Amino acid sequence: MALPSLTVDRSSRLRGVTMLGSVRVYLCRHAKAAPGEPDDLRELTGKGRSQAEALGERLAALPDPPVVVVSSPLVRARQTAEAIAEATGAPLEIDSRLAPGATILDLREALMGRPGPVATVGHQPDCSEIAFAVTGVDPGFSPGAMAQLDVESAP
Repeated sequence: MALPSLTVDRSSRLRGVTMLGSVRVYLCRHAKAAPGEPDDLRELTGKGRSQAEALGERLAALPDPPVVVVSSPLVRARQTAEAIAEATGAPLEIDSRLAPGATILDLREALMGRPGPVATVGHQPDCSEIAFAVTGVDPGFSPGAMAQLDVESAP
């Protein structure tokens, strides 16, 4: 479910930068993962792989697809991000600031100096908390879900 975006300067929209120095972010939750321990090594299930591929295709079809994919280092997030990167042709970067517990401040730091739009892959409840911090609304993030936000790239 996409969220309403802030006002966008159309002259810079193709670069994913808004009038307010924000970066267009496609905030994604990783796809369905298998249960198990250790948590950081949990892999996507078959359904999760399908969700990740569908998410990648959805992002690739956007008028402004991501120019980079930034992912949590956990296996399930990396696997989701790999599917997005493959579908969009965007390079993939791993950033430990998107690991479980990530906040809006962590996301802003991870965005600093990056052109947009950026697809990020993280975890719950972090995605809901970040979306709420930016928009005042929690769209809910089922596995493989995405919300479009315009996020200030510096705190």
